[in-house]
Amino acid sequence: MTTPTPTLVVKTTSGTDRPEAANQAFTVAAAAVAAGVPVSLWLTGESAWFGVPGRAAELVLEHAAPLPDLLDAVLAAGTVTVCTQCAARRGITPDDVLPGVRIAGAPVFVEEVMTPGAQALVY
Repeated sequence: MTTPTPTLVVKTTSGTDRPEAANQAFTVAAAAVAAGVPVSLWLTGESAWFGVPGRAAELVLEHAAPLPDLLDAVLAAGTVTVCTQCAARRGITPDDVLPGVRIAGAPVFVEEVMTPGAQALVY
C-alpha cells in the first residue's frame, strides 16, 4: 500500500497590514512547492487581496523575496484559494482573481486539513 504524499495547507490572514507574517506564509508555501510538497495556500482576511491581479506587488518587504514571485511559484505547482466570506466582504468575485486562484469556503478548508497526513500552518 502506497502512503499518500502529505499536503501542506498554509493559511494567512495577513495582508499589507502585517507584511512580515504575510511574506512568511508565502515563503513557506513557495519553499514547500520547490521541495516537491503538495501545497494549498489559503488567503483569508486582508490577504484575500493578494488573489487579485497586481495586489501582491503592493507588499514590499526588505530582505524578502517579492510576493508576486512567491505567488507565481505556488500557482505553478500548488493551489491558491481566497476565502469565500473574505472575498464577499471585499467585493472580490471569481472574475476578479488571478488565473488559477479559486474562491472556496470553510467546508473545503476543513476537508483539506482533515485529509490524512495533511499539515496545516496558520500565519
